[in-house]
Amino acid sequence: MQERVEQVVREFVSRVKPEAGELAADTPLYADGAGLDSLEAAELSAVLEDEFGTDPFQGETMPETLNDIVSFYATA
Repeated sequence: MQERVEQVVREFVSRVKPEAGELAADTPLYADGAGLDSLEAAELSAVLEDEFGTDPFQGETMPETLNDIVSFYATA
């Protein structure tokens, strides 16, 4: 499951932010990292919910990195 989560997030980021380059596990998803804005984060949220049935962006803390998203699904 971890590999599939990573693949989905990396494919999404490369599609919406190709200039961001390869997304490392600890790269911030926003601002100086991958550079996702709030609309893109909402779209990523929808993609993850469609793919895995739950949404890490609806938890008590917002995921900041790919590792945060993978950890959410590892404990869900």
